[in-house]
Amino acid sequence: MKNKINLIIRHYKPTDIEEVVNLFYNTVHSINTKDYTKAQVNVWASKNIDLDNWNKTLLKHHSFVVTNSFGKIIGFGDIDSTGYLDKLFVHKDFQNIGIATLICDELEKINTDIIFTYSSITAKPFFEKRNYKVIKEQEVECQGIKLKNYLMEKIKKRQDF
Repeated sequence: MKNKINLIIRHYKPTDIEEVVNLFYNTVHSINTKDYTKAQVNVWASKNIDLDNWNKTLLKHHSFVVTNSFGKIIGFGDIDSTGYLDKLFVHKDFQNIGIATLICDELEKINTDIIFTYSSITAKPFFEKRNYKVIKEQEVECQGIKLKNYLMEKIKKRQDF
């Protein structure tokens, strides 16, 4: 029998920044290595993340974190007022149990007709299941290293509002 995890979704707050950044770094360096090389994940999620910049962005956007029953952040995501879903990450030890769905459900409540994101190879199937369509496959360059991602969008139906 599986243990039931009590999940709490709440708005991001500035005191969450270090835990959020650590979750991001550890997730990219463990989960995304199935689709990206070590060099690629190193430039995507470097050890030199600007905490102040991340904090400002997360405070400016509609940002949520999910915590477990012990108060540990196990997922987070954010979207801006134009419908740009910027980040959506789940702790490496809590994958595939509905946390990304919970966060994305909340993010998609933003009052826009279209939501768009730049999805990793790893996240693409998740977004496709949520009716996001690939607009463009692209290669982005970061510090001389190329990474593939996908511009994806979801046009919300009237009843989605």
